[in-house]
Amino acid sequence: MGRGYPVVPGFVVGADILREFLETLNSSESLAADLPHSSLHLDVNNWRQLQQVAGRLRQEIITANVPPQWVNSIFQATRGWETGCLILRPTLSVPTAKQRVGNISGLLESVFCSPNEEAIALGLKRTWSQLFRARSLLYWQRTGINLQQINLAVLVQPVYNAIASGRLHANSSSWEIEATCGLGIAIANGEVLPDVYYLQRETGEVVEQQLGNKLVAYRVDQPTPVGYSQPVSGSVLTLDQTCLFAYLLEESQQKQYALQEEYLRQVIVLGNQLVSELGKNFTIEWTISQETPTPKLTLTQVSTPQLAIPHTQIIKGIGAARGQVTAEAYVITNSQHQPEQIPWEVILVAEAIAPEWLPYLQRVIGIITEQGGLTSHAAILARELGIPAVVSATDVTNLIQIGERLLLDGDRGEVYRIRGDMEAEGERRRKGEGENIPIHSAHPIPAQPMIATRLLVNLSQSGLIEQVQNLPVDGVGLLRSELMVLTLLEGKHPSSWLSDGRQAELLERWSGKIMQFARAFAPRPVFYRSLDWRSPELPSSTNHLQFSSQSALGERGVFNYLMNPAVFALELSALAAVQQAGYSNINLLLPFVRSVEEFTLCRHKVEQVGLTQVPQFQLWMMAEVPSVLFLLPEYVKAGVQGISIGTNDLTQLLLGVDREQRQLAKVFNELHPAVMGAIAQLIQMSQAEGIPCSICGQAPALYPEIIDRLVQWGITSISVEPEAVTRTYQAIARAEQRLILATARHQLGKTIHTKE
Repeated sequence: MGRGYPVVPGFVVGADILREFLETLNSSESLAADLPHSSLHLDVNNWRQLQQVAGRLRQEIITANVPPQWVNSIFQATRGWETGCLILRPTLSVPTAKQRVGNISGLLESVFCSPNEEAIALGLKRTWSQLFRARSLLYWQRTGINLQQINLAVLVQPVYNAIASGRLHANSSSWEIEATCGLGIAIANGEVLPDVYYLQRETGEVVEQQLGNKLVAYRVDQPTPVGYSQPVSGSVLTLDQTCLFAYLLEESQQKQYALQEEYLRQVIVLGNQLVSELGKNFTIEWTISQETPTPKLTLTQVSTPQLAIPHTQIIKGIGAARGQVTAEAYVITNSQHQPEQIPWEVILVAEAIAPEWLPYLQRVIGIITEQGGLTSHAAILARELGIPAVVSATDVTNLIQIGERLLLDGDRGEVYRIRGDMEAEGERRRKGEGENIPIHSAHPIPAQPMIATRLLVNLSQSGLIEQVQNLPVDGVGLLRSELMVLTLLEGKHPSSWLSDGRQAELLERWSGKIMQFARAFAPRPVFYRSLDWRSPELPSSTNHLQFSSQSALGERGVFNYLMNPAVFALELSALAAVQQAGYSNINLLLPFVRSVEEFTLCRHKVEQVGLTQVPQFQLWMMAEVPSVLFLLPEYVKAGVQGISIGTNDLTQLLLGVDREQRQLAKVFNELHPAVMGAIAQLIQMSQAEGIPCSICGQAPALYPEIIDRLVQWGITSISVEPEAVTRTYQAIARAEQRLILATARHQLGKTIHTKE
């Protein structure tokens, strides 16, 4: 700013202020009284204890009083900014050699708040309290950092509405500019694929540009900008935003580049000016503020190789599972052969991930694949296991060698090769900030409002039960049987077990596995989805039907039960065994039902094994084959007691896009008007037929902005991956509150109109 560059104004709340604040918490009743030692002596492998300690510490901070004179000083300093929103940016440093810590992705997040004293005090406490989240305490423990060494400063800045925001990545050979509509939060959250401009460094000429996939944009709480639709949700960065909102872009604006030519030129000129200050290698974050009469380009962040993690970007893909991790690469060039063994704590790089590789995925801490999209099994498994993942990364198995150190960014869909001179830095990140944190170590949800929409969880791995069962979920909305049984099948098709005379052994294993889930979540319901293997995913067997490996669908779902009834009979017997053991919370979800006749035949088999004799038992079907849009009343007459919308296959079949084809992965759009219209129709038809309607595809987790519409349409339950439970809960709560307010306003308007 002193050199005349357009920098957003701001001031710093120093680390000494936090230390003074913590001293006020030191009482004999306070857990914070022994704060420096609390994290150092925690058993971080005892996740329940870690969660409890973190929750108590954060609650003490949130409920404590910030001295009024501090809050007033901050408030007075912001009054001249004329903004309706502030951002509190946390920055960490540790004053010891080679132990400097920057803004750690996933560890500390910016907090937004309104510019009033009450909101400022709460925002400040929330920013400080992130030091003591479970994941933070784990990080300090693993890196050996004493809490007394940590300095946490908070940069306070105004937030203004923006026409466009993005980044400029500069290196000695080329430049790359990313841009999206509105504030840059959409890029930071990985909620959009930004527009990209590739420039020749010497001339500033744009040699190539690619239109991104921009569905959502962010703004502060001011009149809706032109080109935006109505608001869909608040920010996901804090628990109850009042000043930051997400908006769906109109379809016409999605098809336009975010940066007009004049603004693109301004970013290029600014980048050229910064070369003299920063050298040839740097990254800046910028925004075109929506000020009148003239929009203004401003810098919001600057980093150089000395200020950021030094790396060279090597390839881009699609971010399929959130998080960042640094580790050595383990490359498998032939995905047709199952690996004999995979080392521990590596990033697995492969053309594709076969389902039978599941046991090996317990070893890895990151996944990169050439094939697949957001709904591929590699992506689904990564999200369930909490492993960062990038899919659809072209030619990655040839670009990366075994043993290379990589930084995998699942938020942005980027992979970086860490240079040899940065090995020590890579090791620090591997042990600390890049480490994959188990699901339940994320900060708890304090004092959440009750929600009417049921929140369920998608699962397949029994090893995750302990982590997930205490999350605020109403049960398991999708128990994926085909992934659940892979470990117990030992690489064989179930038909092989039956032909080898091992039916009783397999039945015992199968029912025992289901019983683990039924027991853990009782009395909450568990919806077991029967086998739904696609042809290329079937375990090897000489006894099962031969399918075309090129088929995108194969004899999927209940059609295969009619062709191969013995395996389906075994599944039903396993469910019956669970019922007979005293668990009445297990239900059956039939996948990929093509016709009413198929469903009816399956229902008869269900009745024959006695499952329907338990009053609580429900027989549902997946709503994913488009014929259900025309036949749902007939299905209900045939005995369907509920439906669960599978957005993955519904999108695939409505748009004619094979979700596993790399070339088509970026046009697989679950927010397409045809898909959203089909979902709305299914919810409304379910209401008319008097049956519940759930949704268990990836859409609500990947695009939480649609939850507003799902709640408005009347969805009865939403089922998501474990890592998405917290943000989905918050999105449902906000959506229900908005619906209540909108209904109240409507009723008030009718009352006034009647009186008039």
